[in-house]
Amino acid sequence: MSGSERTTVHVMRHGEVHNPEGVLYGRLPDFHLSDLGRRMAERIAESVAERDVTHVVASPLERAQETAAPVGKALGLTVETDGRLIEAANAFEGKTFGIGDGALRRPANWRHLRNPFRPSWGEPYVDQAVRMKGALDAARDAARGHEAVCVSHQLPIWVLRSWVERRRLWHDPRSRQCTLASLTSFTFEGDRIVSVAYTEPALDLVPPHLRAGAKKVKGAKGFGA
Repeated sequence: MSGSERTTVHVMRHGEVHNPEGVLYGRLPDFHLSDLGRRMAERIAESVAERDVTHVVASPLERAQETAAPVGKALGLTVETDGRLIEAANAFEGKTFGIGDGALRRPANWRHLRNPFRPSWGEPYVDQAVRMKGALDAARDAARGHEAVCVSHQLPIWVLRSWVERRRLWHDPRSRQCTLASLTSFTFEGDRIVSVAYTEPALDLVPPHLRAGAKKVKGAKGFGA
């Protein structure tokens, strides 16, 4: 194996989820792509169809599997599953989450907010980074000299990128550059990451309030994890 062999792993966030109640769905089952989310997935499939992708893998959650399916079909590849790409665990799963209109109104939930640096409400950032880096390296190995697509979720993708770019892991969620159906692409020379790129092939399909850096619109439903 050449130490200069180049491999690119595109870590993709899934498409929009059907979530009319606006709950934080986390790892809960039975949250599927919306019609718009399926269009996003098809758009990504079109954008990578001519690339040298030899490996497609996804989180076990339905929304990730449904996003990966058209990508695998366009490339003629079987979609593999890697549990390390799963969404972060969260104590607020199944609840609405907002100041004055959700789980934060209940004093019993305040204990989960005691340490935003770990964070105390869910899976530690370091644990997310370690498992995501393991999944990234496995995809690199499966696609040596070519490209791979991994479908995951916003928070683990952002934590992985922060880890690779040597930034602190705790952050303001509004600062995440990880829009629905976006690609965070890690290019390796051998086993060494030499560049990180970010693209949004389906940006025109993403509602403005769900785009990277957008402020939450009052009354808007949905959490795009």
